[in-house]
Formats: sequence, structure tokens, C-alpha cells
Amino acid sequence: MYFRVKRTGRYPYLQIVRSFREARQVRQQVLATVGRLDLLQATGQLDTLLRSGLRFCEKVAVIDAHAAGQTEAVSVQRVGPDLVFGRLWEELEIGAILQRALAGRRYEFDVERAVYLTVIHRLFASGSDRAAERWREAYRLPGTESLDLHHLYRAMAFLGEPLGAQLPQPVLATPRCTKDWIEEALFAQRRDLFSQLDLVFFDTTSIYFEGEGGQQLGQRGKSKDHRPDLNQMVVGLVLDRQGWPLCCELWPGNTADVTTLLPVVARMQERFHVGRVCIVADRGMISAQTIGALESGVLDCDYILGARMRSMKEVRDRVVADRGPYREIQPERRSSQDPSPLKVKEVFVGERRYVACLNEEQRRKDVADRQAIVAHLRRQLKRGDKELIGNQGYRKFLRAGPGLSFDIIL
Repeated sequence: MYFRVKRTGRYPYLQIVRSFREARQVRQQVLATVGRLDLLQATGQLDTLLRSGLRFCEKVAVIDAHAAGQTEAVSVQRVGPDLVFGRLWEELEIGAILQRALAGRRYEFDVERAVYLTVIHRLFASGSDRAAERWREAYRLPGTESLDLHHLYRAMAFLGEPLGAQLPQPVLATPRCTKDWIEEALFAQRRDLFSQLDLVFFDTTSIYFEGEGGQQLGQRGKSKDHRPDLNQMVVGLVLDRQGWPLCCELWPGNTADVTTLLPVVARMQERFHVGRVCIVADRGMISAQTIGALESGVLDCDYILGARMRSMKEVRDRVVADRGPYREIQPERRSSQDPSPLKVKEVFVGERRYVACLNEEQRRKDVADRQAIVAHLRRQLKRGDKELIGNQGYRKFLRAGPGLSFDIIL
């Protein structure tokens, strides 16, 4: 049974209706017409009617009492994270792969559940294993109730255990560990006869340590978290064209981005047993040595690297200055939900192929921003240029003039 509103003339009426099946057809029968809905709501009679029937519904009575603050919560746990990511964990067979990696090991606790806890914690809150142990108390994660902090530490140590067979590395050699074996198993289970890594994306970031952590990997370097006062490590992540993560690598915090690309390519070819790889990386990976190694017979790798438009002479003088027509890939947006507009053109400099991209929407914004900044600089220069010396945002618009003065770059 259910309530239904039926309009008769100008007024809506509230009815109690039941559904029943008759000769393979579902029919409705009006049991009672309670009255005009607007009057029932205005006088509070509808609330009185529902509360009168509420005393016969045990479950709804508990919910209503809780909403009214008449119950005392003993323990409250959130179930959402496990419902969503527990299902993904099973579909990806991560638990089964971990159990295969644990074959022959005799841990006195459930290592798979310990890894699961730390993964869910990093997805929702991030932080250390100590933080994960406290965070778990507010969430329902089956199988993790009996885990202690030292179990989480031992699970992480298990993932980092070096394996016997090592892969040959050109530079920045890192031992092959259990984590690498798990990544290879995850790739192998969705691999078929036509699987290939014809296009992969690679980028790096940094993670800093607090306290006494990071004695081995921790080094001072260029911090992308703006914490140069702390030791850090560099993390590299590789994705395939569908967005699936393939592997991640770790290096000391003082490792330059440009030196991380070659070992990643070499390890991918060995670990995932693929012939050719086309890797996409940002402009921080460019150097003459890196490009030479990618084109050599050792790696034989295709690559797409971002280029600095203004600081690279060849790009600035030949590619940006090229007057060839653009080809429209994505038209101008008609609504905010549409993709950004995009035009591209190819420019060949010798054997090198450049792809220049133009976003007209962003170009118009950049022009307007530059005009506003230049106008402000002109007013500032009339009052004096001493305040401009330490302003990093103005540096690309200024150049040193005669003496200690500045000129605007047009």
C-alpha cells in the first residue's frame, strides 16, 4: 500500500491505494480518501496520522527516535568506503594476487587485510600507518578489526621485500621487490593476445617525510609540496592510454625529473614483456642525453615530450614562429560543459616532428591578462621601479634597462 495524490478540480486529495495483480495485470484499488492534502498539511492532521501508525513499525520508530535525539549512540561506523572500494578490490582480484604472493609465508595476521586497510585509508584521508590505525575505528572494514599498528608496518615491509632476480638497469637502479611482482600480476590478468603498451603516460611528484622517517630515500630536493625544509622522495607513476596504473617507482628526493625517464622505459620493457613503447611525459623530462638514449638501439622507444615554448631556441624561433594553418579538433564551446576548444598543427624541424596546440579561449584570456599586467606596470614604473625588483610575477614582462631601470618587454 502507498499514498497517492489525486487532483480533483483545484484541490489535491490524499488517497491510500493498494496494488494487486489480476490476470497478469497490475491494478490499483483506492482504499480510502483521507482528505484535501493542503488542509491536512496546514492543520497538522497528516503528521498526527503518520505518528499514530508509527508505533506499530518497530524499525521506523527507532529511526524516528534517533532523529529526535532520544537514543544514545554506542558505536557509529561508516560503511560507504568498503561497499564501493571493497567491490573494486574483488573485481580487480587484488586480494587473490596478494594471497599468491603470500604463498608459503606464515604470518600470524591477515596481510591482505592490512594492505587493504592502508589502501582505503590513503584513498580517503592519506597519512601514515599510525594515522590509519586510528582512522579505522570510524569505519567498517571487515577483517581489519584485530589488526594492530605493528601489523601494518610488517605488511608494508612485505611489499618492499627485494626479490631474487634483478632487472638490468641503465641508471638509478632500484631493487625489484614484491610490489613490482604485484604490479606485473595485475597487468597480466587483463592482458590478451592484442594487449600492448603503444602509449603510456609518465609523470613524477614528491612526498615529504615528517619526524624521523625517510633515512634511506629521504633527501632534500625541489619540493613540489613547498616544504624544502623536510626530506622527501620522488614518486613516478605510469598510466596506459585507458588510465589504468601500470607501475610506480621511487627515487631519493634529490633526483632530477630528467633522469627518471630512462630507467622507467627500460624496466617497463623487461617487466611487462612488450616490444615497443611510446611514452608521453612533460617538459621536465627533456634533455639531449635523454632523447639520444630514447632514439638509440638500446631502448628503441617512441616518445612524445612536452617542450618549453620560450626557453628552447628551436621551438621559439621555428615552431612558434611558423605561419602554417591550424586544424580544428574541438570547436568553440557553446556551454561550460563542452570540452575546451583545440586547434593543432604539425611543424617539422629536420627529422623532429612538433605538434603545436592552440586553445583560442585560453589565448584570449592570456592576452587580456597580459594587457592588464602591462597597464599596471606602466603606472608602477611612473612612480618608481624599486618595488618591482622582488616581484617574481613581473619578471617575464620586464628586462633590465640602462642603469638600474627596467623596461617592459613588448
